Amino acid sequence: MQERIQKIIASAGIVSRRMAEKLISEGRVSVNHRVVTQLGAKADAQKDEIRVDGKLISTEISKIYLMLNKPSGYITSLRDPQGRPIVTDLLHDVSERVFPVGRLDYDSEGLLLMTNDGSFAQKLQHPKFTIPKTYMVKVRGNLTRGEIRTIEEGIELSDGKFVPFDIELEKINRKSCWCKLTIFEGRNRILRRVFESIGHPVIRLIRIAVSDINLDGLGTGEYRYLQKKEVGKLFSLPG
Repeated sequence: MQERIQKIIASAGIVSRRMAEKLISEGRVSVNHRVVTQLGAKADAQKDEIRVDGKLISTEISKIYLMLNKPSGYITSLRDPQGRPIVTDLLHDVSERVFPVGRLDYDSEGLLLMTNDGSFAQKLQHPKFTIPKTYMVKVRGNLTRGEIRTIEEGIELSDGKFVPFDIELEKINRKSCWCKLTIFEGRNRILRRVFESIGHPVIRLIRIAVSDINLDGLGTGEYRYLQKKEVGKLFSLPG
């Protein structure tokens, strides 16, 4: 059956569909020994020889879904030109190639989903799907009630207005405080930009949950496979 090449690559667990489109545009994909650069090009995974960076891909793989408690100081990527540690360095006993679903900044920590299922990754990253993500954020200085109310009502940023689903002040220290936020979006460095805009730079940022899946019992740098019911629940989220 003919399918778009980026979908075949994602289904084979090489990279996400978005990244597969980038590989095609860069001329790193070939079909039957001919380089393909058109994103609309199609192929038959059962009949055609599809290669990425010269390596033949196979669609016969076992689907893997796991969650990692990402430490600070790791890149959410499969490679880094600067030679910094990447999140897959922490997956010592995972034999299949997996890739991150979404991103966490180099300095950010917490729950990062990883998989070799391109369809799963595509769904969770598509803007039309409402997937709640919960964070613990430590900021410099103490937030006032007025500042909390300002965030609740919405902060205007250069790329549009940000409104959290929920925000709670959790702990107040002498020179900092912790708050808990649940959001439904994934714009680049969105929470860091929000708090910087009101004069409270982020000191530490930890994603503690995606939907109902949380970090309970998972130490920093550790990972576990998702349960079948957890995967099913993520697949069934509305969109």
